[in-house]
Amino acid sequence: MATVGVWMEVEALQFDPLAVKLQWELVYNPRLGMATDAAVVEENEAKLAKVPDVYEARLSQSKYLGCDCFTLADLHHLPALTNLMGTSLKKLFDARPKVSAWVADIVARPAWAKVLAMRNRQ
Repeated sequence: MATVGVWMEVEALQFDPLAVKLQWELVYNPRLGMATDAAVVEENEAKLAKVPDVYEARLSQSKYLGCDCFTLADLHHLPALTNLMGTSLKKLFDARPKVSAWVADIVARPAWAKVLAMRNRQ
């Protein structure tokens, strides 16, 4: 449980704040007809690029972030990863084999497909 908690904190403090800023610039602003601020993207992409390096090291030790089974530490990444994988930032995750496999695994979960289907019906 403690290990899962650590990785939930990493997501909350290191991944999510940057992912939120990048989602606004690369996903939501274009949908709303607003311009993307390239300076914000550049600054936050550089910061976010460090996070998958840490994840790659961790995923060399276990299948998922918290352990060898899917936990909240992985689940918390799904909304942002789903959005970011549809942007130019996909390259940050694809460039690291363990991270790429982890992303492919968690976004392909049947429960997540159901969530996305419900979202798309709205």
